[in-house]
Amino acid sequence: MNRRSSIAVASAIYDGLVAVMMVAGRPLMAQIFNVPLPQPPIHADLNGLFLCAVAVGYVIPYREPDSSGGRTYLWVMGPLLKGLGALAFVADYLFRHSPASFLLFAVSDGAMALLTLWALKTDASIKGTVPVGSGFSRTVDPSRDPSRSA
Repeated sequence: MNRRSSIAVASAIYDGLVAVMMVAGRPLMAQIFNVPLPQPPIHADLNGLFLCAVAVGYVIPYREPDSSGGRTYLWVMGPLLKGLGALAFVADYLFRHSPASFLLFAVSDGAMALLTLWALKTDASIKGTVPVGSGFSRTVDPSRDPSRSA
């Protein structure tokens, strides 16, 4: 399993667990974070459904980590969404004085954003190997590569 597939699995589990807690575990979450239950509850329900859809979407980069769709999904849901989410939690803490316990989400979202960025920026395949999902599984000898003809 390459780095992008691994990040897709970790991100799906992360978002899926938060989705379940938003929909089914609100009383426990409110108690843990020492905050009142969201009113009206539909806001938490919709956030949970959104996170569930995001988690299911990670099937794309898991199955096709080197495809354009897989990489795009990771860019949008990782560095963009989770990165901006981490910044939003910090800004909310600083300017609206949300509970310090919410910074846990800033740290976890920020960590997932950085891990996803790392996986996207590093070459997931070994040099000289045809990328996964290309339909080939052979190693290319650079000296026989037709694109490097003299």
